[in-house]
Amino acid sequence: MDVDVIIPALNEAGNIAQLVREAAAQPVARVIVADNGSTDGTGSLAAEAGAHVVFEPRRGYGYACAAGVAAATADILLFLDGDFSSLPEEMPRLFLPVQQGRADLVLGSRVLGEILPGAMPPHQRFGNWLTSALMRRLYSVAVTDLGPYRAVRRQLLQELNMQEMTFGWPTEMMVKCARLGVSILEVPVSFAPRRAGQSKVSGTLRGSVLAAYYILGVTLRYAFTSH
Repeated sequence: MDVDVIIPALNEAGNIAQLVREAAAQPVARVIVADNGSTDGTGSLAAEAGAHVVFEPRRGYGYACAAGVAAATADILLFLDGDFSSLPEEMPRLFLPVQQGRADLVLGSRVLGEILPGAMPPHQRFGNWLTSALMRRLYSVAVTDLGPYRAVRRQLLQELNMQEMTFGWPTEMMVKCARLGVSILEVPVSFAPRRAGQSKVSGTLRGSVLAAYYILGVTLRYAFTSH
């Protein structure tokens, strides 16, 4: 089972080239960068570093992820953000359990792993703890983190009929997999401060509030509806 890496990216010129090179050095088939309307040349830098670049002008984390999925052909899709907070050398921790048939969705847990100083501000830690607790209570799935570093079978992801085109896209993946009763596994991963630029989530008050709104909204909505 081969692996395509999908990196949603918005204005990550300071990170994307090195991230692509290090991701491509792993045992993966392709690195796909989904440029979500960048104005700083992120897409061109990614292409020069060897990535297959797709452009999604509609702003939204979910739109970027979906564009990457549409371009992918591998059996396993591995997602990580373009800010270089996740370490490419840890990729095998996520895709090997899927290749070995031990899981359908593997989540990289920063809580089980290592959060480096300055990588996650207190309000983000609290929001992550709260949503993880709700996930355990509402969906009976043992998770400690809602991080973006994850691997999933492509066929399963296509069956989920993803609808949330915002920051809630990763959460929708988790709750729909939980409702289907597929095998979900957490593995420890590292989380480092972004190497360049400003976070679209924790870096601004607006980003933090919007992320919390969408993530909590998705978590609660799917717990009490049949769709």
